[in-house]
Amino acid sequence: MASASKVPVAKILDANDKELMAIRKIGAEDGNLVIRGKIFGAMPMVAKLTPAEARAALKLIDGRTFLFLLTMLFRR
Repeated sequence: MASASKVPVAKILDANDKELMAIRKIGAEDGNLVIRGKIFGAMPMVAKLTPAEARAALKLIDGRTFLFLLTMLFRR
């Protein structure tokens, strides 16, 4: 019997380390970034990030945060 491969999940946590959202898939659709997952472990959700909103979000990031984001993937 073949073992089912486990779908990777990324979790977004609140300030108390409680799960807000479990992200199951990120992809592109109609020129937007589409994030699929579940909120609070129960409600399915599809979130879309448009190019205009992505540019607006980048304006919120300062130099120090940008450097942190670049090195974040290499931290434990």
